[in-house]
Amino acid sequence: MARTNTRVVGGDAERAAEQFLIRKGLEPLTRNFRCRLGEIDLVALDDHELVFVEVRYRGPGSFSRAGLTVDMHKQRKLIRTAALFITRNPRFGLNVMRFDVVAIDVDEHGKPSIEWIRDAFRPTDSRL
Repeated sequence: MARTNTRVVGGDAERAAEQFLIRKGLEPLTRNFRCRLGEIDLVALDDHELVFVEVRYRGPGSFSRAGLTVDMHKQRKLIRTAALFITRNPRFGLNVMRFDVVAIDVDEHGKPSIEWIRDAFRPTDSRL
């Protein structure tokens, strides 16, 4: 069985998610913001809101749907990484922000479906 290059698949999924969000009216700012705390797949503007997007992909035969895989640990990493993004890009610090998930699931016939989960979670832990 051939191994799938997850970096290539992930990059393809991120590009598909970005194009999907552009069609929905979002303005992309950056892709793959990386720092010592983690990575944010996409950062975009939706009118006056700064949107941090986690892209999740699940191929055929996966045991869970892509949208269900952003657990509390991942949420905490994304929130901390977003805080650092705002620190490094202070012009966005006054914007309202939200965290979205774009879930891409591929069925057994190879047909992808994209689910956009707007405002998927919020920073609620004051210790972050």
